[in-house]
Amino acid sequence: MTILVTGGAGYIGSHAVRQLAGAGRQVVVIDHLRRGHRSAVPAEVPFHECDVGDVEALVDVMRRHDVEAVMHFAAYTSVGESVESPVLYYGNNVGGSLGLLAAMREAGVRRVVFSSTAAVYGMPDAFPVAETAATTPINPYGWSKWMVERALEDERAADPSFCYAALRYFNVAGCAADGSLGEDHDPETHLIPLVILAALGRRESITVFGRDYPTPDGTCLRDYVHVDDLCAAHLLAVDQLQPGEGHRYNLGIGRPYSVQEVIDSVARVSGRTIAVVEGDRRPGDPPELWADATVARRELSWEPEYTELDAIVETAWRWFRDREEPA
Repeated sequence: MTILVTGGAGYIGSHAVRQLAGAGRQVVVIDHLRRGHRSAVPAEVPFHECDVGDVEALVDVMRRHDVEAVMHFAAYTSVGESVESPVLYYGNNVGGSLGLLAAMREAGVRRVVFSSTAAVYGMPDAFPVAETAATTPINPYGWSKWMVERALEDERAADPSFCYAALRYFNVAGCAADGSLGEDHDPETHLIPLVILAALGRRESITVFGRDYPTPDGTCLRDYVHVDDLCAAHLLAVDQLQPGEGHRYNLGIGRPYSVQEVIDSVARVSGRTIAVVEGDRRPGDPPELWADATVARRELSWEPEYTELDAIVETAWRWFRDREEPA
């Protein structure tokens, strides 16, 4: 089975490409490289620089490489940016995905694993969050992912040969264990990299947005899932999909860690002091958000390897430390 990976030069997509290639799978990558990095894709993997919404180009790629399934990672992922530039997010995330679906239909490719998000749940009122929770996003990023899930379900209803799995990520973190592949965003918005950059002195401090939440230490609680565990779930999902099926799976370790615990973990792993600035709460930040991943464990036989925060942080620390600019 040849698998097309969209957004395969990005953070999660590049880790998935490496896992697929390491497992002996045939893989081909597309990425427009506006935010991804060509160097993150192994030289031996076929690569095409094109937009996920370019139907004609995608049909050509699918036919040329005899693609049988798609892993769809190509999306913009910053909540804050989505609020500031909603049209950008709807155009890229929704419009691009519709172009991909049109290309898949024309090329006869009827199997897709979609990179979704826990942001589709908005502000849940019960934890851990199961797939049966209400989907009420509170920002354009979450809505863009929910709209693609809706389109996937409608395509499945229209064509009994079509099948999909939407994997709802919680907080993706960590880097390849050997330090050779990692998280390279500009600007960086994720907590663990930001704390690591503060530990390295590449930013002055880390801001804690609120210490008055109803949590054990007053800071927000989140579920951190390692990027390699996340990608392993994609391989399991693509192999098990059958025509006519549509699935939604939460991916998280089912255990929350607080913002303060992340800061403490980076300090332990790095052996460095981290400057912390106190800030006000950010609008829309839920006090806690963590996953019930029972369905993925049961149906995919998925078991995350990284379940301790220090182990996740250590892989990220190695990546950023080894790329530290000389003083």
